Amino acid sequence: MNEFLTLGLVLILSLVGHNMTVVYATVIVIALKIISQVTGSAEVLSYMGSHGLNFGIIILTAAVLIPIADGTVTISDMINSFKTPIGIVAVTAGLLAAMAGGVGVPLMQSNPHVIPSLIVGTMAGVFFFNGIAVGPLIAAGFTYFVMAIGSHFFK
Repeated sequence: MNEFLTLGLVLILSLVGHNMTVVYATVIVIALKIISQVTGSAEVLSYMGSHGLNFGIIILTAAVLIPIADGTVTISDMINSFKTPIGIVAVTAGLLAAMAGGVGVPLMQSNPHVIPSLIVGTMAGVFFFNGIAVGPLIAAGFTYFVMAIGSHFFK
C-alpha cells in the first residue's frame, strides 16, 4: 500500500507542477501495479522494469530520427554541425550523454540502491526546474563518472 501512497504523491506533484509526461508515466505505473495485484502476478511490473527502458530508448531515438526522415535535417546539415561552435558543443554534449547513458545502465543494474537517489534528483529537476524525466539514465552515467574520478583521489 505504501507504493500507492508514494505514486499518488508523485502524481499530485506532477499535476501541480503541470508536468504531463510524469503524470502519464505515473498513471501507467499505477495501472500496472493494479493489474499485478488483481492478477496476483508481478510479471507485468517485472517485464516493464526490465524492458521498459529499452522501449523508451527506441521510441526516443525514433523521434529524434524523424527530422531526417521528413527531410528537415539532411546529410549536409549533419556535416555542417562540425563547422560552428554551437554545433561542435552539441556534438560533444551528445557524445558525453551517450557515454553517460552507456555506463548508467550497468551502474543501476549493479548498484540498485542508487536508483532512489536518481529518482529523487530527477523528480526535483522536473518539478522545480521544468526538466524532463529522461534524467535517471544520464544521471546514473554522471554518477558513474564522478565516482570513477573520485576513486582515483580517495582510495
